[in-house]
Amino acid sequence: MNKEEAKTRIAELSKIIEGHNYNYYILAQPTISDYDFDMLLNELIDLERQFPDLVLPDSPTQRVGGDITKEFQTVRHRYPMLSLSNSYNIEEVKDFISRIKKTIEEEVEFVCELKFDGISISLTYENGLFVKAVTRGDGTQGDDVTANVKTIRTIPLRLKGDFPDFFEMRGEIIMPHSSFNSINNEREDLGLQPFANPRNAAAGTIKLQDSKEVAKRKLDQYCYFMMMDDDKMIFKNHYESLMAAKQWGFNVSNFMALCKNIEDIEDFINYWDEKRNELPFDIDGIVIKVNDFRQREILGFTAKSPRWAIAYKFKAEEAHTKLLSVDFQVGRHGTITPVANLEPVQLAGTIVKRATLHNADFIEQLDLHYDDIVSVEKGGEIIPKITAVDLNKRKEFSNKVTFIEKCPECGTQLIKAEGETAWYCPNTLGCPPQIKGRIEHFISRKAMNIESLGEGKVEVLFDNKLINNYSDLYDLTYDKIFGLEKIIIVDNDNLENTTRKVSFKEKTANNIIDAIKKSRSVPFARVLYALGIKYVGETTAKLIAKTMGSIDNIINASVEDLMEIEEVGEKIALSIKDFFADERNIHIINRLKEAGLQFEQEVKKVNSNQVLSGMNIVVSGVFSTMSRDEIKQLIEDLGGKNVSSISSKTTFVLAGDKMGPEKRKKAESLGIEIKSEADFLEMINADIDSDSDKKDTAGVQGVLEFDF
Repeated sequence: MNKEEAKTRIAELSKIIEGHNYNYYILAQPTISDYDFDMLLNELIDLERQFPDLVLPDSPTQRVGGDITKEFQTVRHRYPMLSLSNSYNIEEVKDFISRIKKTIEEEVEFVCELKFDGISISLTYENGLFVKAVTRGDGTQGDDVTANVKTIRTIPLRLKGDFPDFFEMRGEIIMPHSSFNSINNEREDLGLQPFANPRNAAAGTIKLQDSKEVAKRKLDQYCYFMMMDDDKMIFKNHYESLMAAKQWGFNVSNFMALCKNIEDIEDFINYWDEKRNELPFDIDGIVIKVNDFRQREILGFTAKSPRWAIAYKFKAEEAHTKLLSVDFQVGRHGTITPVANLEPVQLAGTIVKRATLHNADFIEQLDLHYDDIVSVEKGGEIIPKITAVDLNKRKEFSNKVTFIEKCPECGTQLIKAEGETAWYCPNTLGCPPQIKGRIEHFISRKAMNIESLGEGKVEVLFDNKLINNYSDLYDLTYDKIFGLEKIIIVDNDNLENTTRKVSFKEKTANNIIDAIKKSRSVPFARVLYALGIKYVGETTAKLIAKTMGSIDNIINASVEDLMEIEEVGEKIALSIKDFFADERNIHIINRLKEAGLQFEQEVKKVNSNQVLSGMNIVVSGVFSTMSRDEIKQLIEDLGGKNVSSISSKTTFVLAGDKMGPEKRKKAESLGIEIKSEADFLEMINADIDSDSDKKDTAGVQGVLEFDF
């Protein structure tokens, strides 16, 4: 292909891909399979690599990230980003409307919108191209975060239709609950402090230096206001401008309403106050705006905010109760997390008796004392948190809550890394919660997948001195574990804890020994992840294993060698070197080698048979002829894609025993085919058997979430 042909094809691919992006992210109506989309994107990436001077600023490939921003340039806003006046009850909204009607004698129409709980952003477009994204900052100037914002799929890089030559769109960058939960699970798994709420997570993400990391966090954005010079405004009212923006490709919320009077506004407020917890993202109120632009001009502005808009803030779900005590919990990487024990109280439909206190700085800021009456909120938080102390009810001579200096489990002096807020217990191989936590991580499904060892059984084995690190698992025998039992405490978040007996009966003991034997065949990347090296998550472990090839190569690598691996920065590289610099860890690795674990990357054969090419397959249930890993390998090796949830894009559901009833119900309602294990094997074998050279399906690792 010559350069002119490449230029034409690049323009064609860019237009097609952005069209599919719009259908998928804005309309939620995909018209192409993920596989076919990836093929188009890969073709564009290949052409741009061959002809780098043809890469356009609005190319779909520019969304994937990769730019590094050491410092964010300060940019002055062309149009100031003013804040809104807040109201906290309907009477204040009525006062707002009364003030407007004293100035505007004619009928006034209002637009009610959701108040997204995220980060305000200003997006500049010139001749239909996205050119700049700037944070609110102080309202007069903000930070240029263009490279990071380009990774957000719901922000168009090129507009379609009849649009002005120059304008700005104002919007809110948010982190959906699904992204927030996924990130916090990963942060906790890596021994990092979880984000307090989606808003904080979004704020932290948009200022990351590496836009590739921003892309991974799957931010979203909604537009709610169009700005341009007064003499260029082509619309008469706000609602009309947003409907046009939606046609141009912007993500505009469907949850808005035109309201004629206070009754309509109050109905909208009350509806979303009740329904807000059903949204996939956080809102903290309702924004009420005068619709007509001419009327807005008459109303004008105060020094800080427009007179034609107001924000109604929802009251956070809050309860008041007594602080009884504070526990200091130790994570598997030694992180000390303070947790408040509360007098049980009803909050947001559940009984709350614990709340996070985050870290030492948080406790100091609250000036917390034992027996204090505290305010507890659930709001957008995943875990309840204490937000305030009622000083008027503080008991005289009550004791102040102070952060501990030594580990509550092993007595080791705590340390704090420079630049971090969390305190750690450095006794990594001698502190019981860290030992048990690392073993529990080692046996988890995404690591070694040693089934039957959960539910308190690790604790029983540890207490009986049968395991003190994960290499001890491979010394276990049926005779050693049969007959063990212990009564453990189970916290069901009820008023009282309950107890349960953990017993190693014949079947349980046999299952554990069998699962340990099977784990010897788990591939190297998952073994590396299972070791529990701080900051080395599942994806990073795969990249390191693929690049380095063996555990010995990793052990002998320098920090510089490790930093050359994709996604491995100095922090991760230093953590890896520290892990293998400890002779006790090397001793454990050697024992695992002797036990027969996989410490070299398998040379994988790519199967030329692609019978499942382009298919999105949901796997649900338990299977008799293959393990889960084998199903993962098989589907991806034959060209299929594993997806975790059923949608209109699902090709079929592979159903084993104990398939979740809700999954079956959803598949049937969408008319998605449900294949049994036998049907699936017959389907793939019919094609495999037609060519004897295509029979080897071993060695391809996939990523698959099993939902039951």
